Amino acid sequence: MMEEDMIKQMDGGVTAAQGFQAAGAAAGIKYENRKDMALVYTKEPAVAAGTFTTNVVKAAPVLWDKELIEKGKPVHAVVLNSGIANACTGEEGEENNAQMAAAVAEELSVSAQEVLTCSTGVIGMQLKMESVKRGAKLLKEALADTREAAKAAAEAIMTTDTCPKECAVEFETEGKKVIVGGMSKGSGMIHPNMATMLSVITTDACIGQELLLETLQSVVGDTFNMISVDRDTSTNDTCIVLANGMSGIPEIKKGTEAYEAFREALLHVARELAKQMAGDGEGCTKLLEVKVENAATVEAAKQLSKSVITSNLVKTAVYGSDANWGRILCALGYAGVEFDPETVDLTICAEGEQGMESIVLVKDGVATGYSEEEATKLLRQSEVSVICDMKQGNASAVAWGCDLTYDYVKINGDYRS
Repeated sequence: MMEEDMIKQMDGGVTAAQGFQAAGAAAGIKYENRKDMALVYTKEPAVAAGTFTTNVVKAAPVLWDKELIEKGKPVHAVVLNSGIANACTGEEGEENNAQMAAAVAEELSVSAQEVLTCSTGVIGMQLKMESVKRGAKLLKEALADTREAAKAAAEAIMTTDTCPKECAVEFETEGKKVIVGGMSKGSGMIHPNMATMLSVITTDACIGQELLLETLQSVVGDTFNMISVDRDTSTNDTCIVLANGMSGIPEIKKGTEAYEAFREALLHVARELAKQMAGDGEGCTKLLEVKVENAATVEAAKQLSKSVITSNLVKTAVYGSDANWGRILCALGYAGVEFDPETVDLTICAEGEQGMESIVLVKDGVATGYSEEEATKLLRQSEVSVICDMKQGNASAVAWGCDLTYDYVKINGDYRS
């Protein structure tokens, strides 16, 4: 396996890879005077792969993208809007989605079948096509391959997010540099099996669609599917990867060093975007990371870690900086995984005054003589890790979530207004 230190993180987003341009524009989809449409474009046709919501209720853009990607068609662009989800909008919503793709396609002189679509926002509202068409023109005019253009696109897809989410990395293979960069949005309605997230990841690697999809699906399983804010799985979840081959490397084949490097790069970008979303959960004050170690199987480890990050009692304890370890052990216990509670160790970790500090709360299922004061001090940090040592095997998994605050209720109590 390629070591992660061979992957170099860089300052960038969806325009970091060769041949990709982006833009953000204020089209007036739902709000005035804020960016609410984004475009990612590659002149060279790209191979596309995608993963989508598991919710039975799927938004019009999800249905459109699934069909196009399953047909294996080359893709030139992804257009995204925020404010209106275009979900539960019937035939009119599907027609509006097709018109959004067509409006962008006309501006770019490509086919509508070569344009993927994404929407996020309020469910049940129809898109204003006048705004969409105006936005398509503005996006075409603003297209650029700059760092600023990437950030503008990332800002345009935000809803209740408090900051844009971007990441880019590079690695070398065959003597050439390959870049993977991406953006995502997501703050509420976030739950494993995708979230109310939109993510577009771009790469100049050359890779076949079948292998790209296989790689994306495996990466999503360890990243986007391991985050939760509020136990709600959205109607619009979409993660798209575009590969335009402009790095000039030979086609990546499975089992090669080039493939291991590419997978590690994609994994890094997806993991960082996932953590950024979890850490920006609606109303949250801190990122919660739960590591399950020495579980019997990887699936068991994932199940256990997700159970802890989705527990409202754990989340409120973290908000109150209360080392209430009984809630953690309880959440492990109802995860549906058999284990011996009398062998479990629970440890909390956070960045302290002397660097990374840790406190063992529970040893072999029983509380240690830890200091509540010191534990509270660690739990007050902006990023907190909980390590659950199950002592059953050698499998592990990591999940990410956040604390549950008063502001979450406030934000969602008046979301539509």
